[in-house]
Amino acid sequence: LKALRDPTLARALALIHRDYGAPWTLESLAKSAGTSRASLARHFTAQVGTPPMQYLTERRLDAARRLMLTGTASLSEVADAVGYASPFSLSKAFKRHFGEAPTHFATNVTEPR
Repeated sequence: LKALRDPTLARALALIHRDYGAPWTLESLAKSAGTSRASLARHFTAQVGTPPMQYLTERRLDAARRLMLTGTASLSEVADAVGYASPFSLSKAFKRHFGEAPTHFATNVTEPR
């Protein structure tokens, strides 16, 4: 919550939460928030406790898990919705973050080959 008092960090957080599926880079996020990459990375990490791109990844993966638990979307559709280039890249990130494949969270999701 402390980060929300900083207008630049509040903008960056709003951008991430409003459109986590966008093809954000640290540069594009910083530019949209009105600051430099170094400044955003430094202040975001200090106030939020995690670097901005890691925070974005966590939001994307949490959203992917929710979509798989509550919807009927395929892994490809989920990957597209949360900003991953392919079902394989989502699956790999998902396993790294949650320790399990996406198939453990939804019966309608199949692993990419």
